[in-house]
Amino acid sequence: MKTKFLSRIDYILLFCFLFLSITGIAFIYSSGINSEGVMVSNEYIKQIIWLCIGFVFILLVAQVDYRRIANYSLYFYLAMIGVLVYTRLFGKVVNGAKSWIGFGGFGIQPSELMKIAFILYLAFFLDHSTNEDPLKRFLKALLIMCLPMGVILLQPDLGTSSVFIPIFIFMCFMANVPVQLLLIVILSGIFTVVLTVLPIWESEIAKHHVPIISVLTNMKLRILVTAAIGGITIIGLMGFVLFKKRYYYWITYLCGIITFAMLASIAGGKVLKPYQIARLIVFIDPYSDPQGTGWNIIQSKIAIGSGSLFGRGFIQGTQSHFRFLPQQSTDFIFSIFSEEMGFTGGILMFAAYLGILMRILYIIKQTTNSYSCYIASGILGMLFFHFVVNVGMVMGIMPITGIPLPFMSYGGSALLTNTIALGLLMSINSRRLDFKSSF
Repeated sequence: MKTKFLSRIDYILLFCFLFLSITGIAFIYSSGINSEGVMVSNEYIKQIIWLCIGFVFILLVAQVDYRRIANYSLYFYLAMIGVLVYTRLFGKVVNGAKSWIGFGGFGIQPSELMKIAFILYLAFFLDHSTNEDPLKRFLKALLIMCLPMGVILLQPDLGTSSVFIPIFIFMCFMANVPVQLLLIVILSGIFTVVLTVLPIWESEIAKHHVPIISVLTNMKLRILVTAAIGGITIIGLMGFVLFKKRYYYWITYLCGIITFAMLASIAGGKVLKPYQIARLIVFIDPYSDPQGTGWNIIQSKIAIGSGSLFGRGFIQGTQSHFRFLPQQSTDFIFSIFSEEMGFTGGILMFAAYLGILMRILYIIKQTTNSYSCYIASGILGMLFFHFVVNVGMVMGIMPITGIPLPFMSYGGSALLTNTIALGLLMSINSRRLDFKSSF
């Protein structure tokens, strides 16, 4: 029995997880000390508790046959949608978003756990819809993604909602959804973000009037242009249906994406707050607002740069201890780590993340059924996106979206979600040679 229990554990994933999590706790501890050497935060104690809970979850989830939960994935998904709606109506506001449920001094962020529910149900759907028409299959999968994304955007939490897109792309790609359909999601997302932030870019970065942006700032003109492009989309669709010409297809394809982006950007401007939109573009020129939205990026880059090759030493950083870095134990934990451990420490940390990502790729390659492949692909998309966006954000080469660094950033909900994900990977890997189906 003991041998069977231990055989379910993937020690490469476990080692990387423990290395990153313990390192994260050390630097959460460092971030809680002020310039006078006084501890002003007990976040590291809470994170130790969450780590212990997460460690137990990894071991327990690894023992569960992931195939046995497939038929319950829809109920888990719907239940989490209900919790998200409840959170939007009655949750606590933290950092401008109503995304937390509190029980006394304890709080949890349901949108984090929603990622696991989404991955499990989307994997189940993709596995049971292989014979469907590709377009219908894609649209149903898109609806599965849009429901939780929409509720989370209403909180509003742009960072967490954006994570669902790479999860969706990775899983659908592995499920052989046509690439041109996946490009609709990617291009629609890019165009929506660009059209949403251009008016703020004009006023905050360019600081002069750009005539073409009047299409986005003048609502009557915006509606007129959107209606015109929408009309072209309809004409193109009719032409393709009647004449089956390929160029009608591409007219419909491109104009449809632009029409959607125009409409979605209007909604984005209504839902997202001005400071959230400004954070998306301030990385282009943080000195355009050095005391406001650009402050975080400027201080983060100073911290990373001052770390040099070997760093200032543990608890010897200045940016965190003088409180120059807001959210330093969460979004900007990598900045503190780099300042105190330097480039050398950063390489070790990157190696641990690379170890996790490569191990997931190995599991995907070795797995013997499509359902487990889709689950592992979704987890790969989630962790990869979190890592790339967070590190790019603190280096000033990507927008600030409030996405934490997996395993290292302070936060129990995120750590719990990631440990469940690792447990699922271990469950998949330990049963990769078992051909017996449980559903």
